[in-house]
Amino acid sequence: MADTIFQKILSGDIPCHQVYRDDQVLAFLDISPLSEGHTLVIPVEPAETVDQLSDESAAAIGRVLPRIARAVMEATGCKHYNILQNNGAPAHQAVFHVHFHIIPKYDDGRGLGVGWEPIGTLDRDAGAALAARIAGAIAND
Repeated sequence: MADTIFQKILSGDIPCHQVYRDDQVLAFLDISPLSEGHTLVIPVEPAETVDQLSDESAAAIGRVLPRIARAVMEATGCKHYNILQNNGAPAHQAVFHVHFHIIPKYDDGRGLGVGWEPIGTLDRDAGAALAARIAGAIAND
């Protein structure tokens, strides 16, 4: 894995506005926030995408993500938020170290804007076949 800005933050080479840290997870404010309170949550384990994370690191993030989201809401007074996580450059990942964005969404529109363009309606037979392939891949993992 390439040396990323997040690895430099984890090692202390670059400062951050830390809001949480334990032996598996670090959370800090984004330096280019979409809205006040925009927070990044990263594993200490170096992994580029979620599928490369160990079960332990994934569980550690899952354990603290709700707690950090509640803290962001309390600190900002925001009642709504998005959690965004991108995997790979075509999926808009810019830093190749797993990270989750907690992005407060304010009533005045500040926060993440999302476009949603469905590719159509899921065909029943094609859906059944795809679900079976995914379930099989999970069973083989």
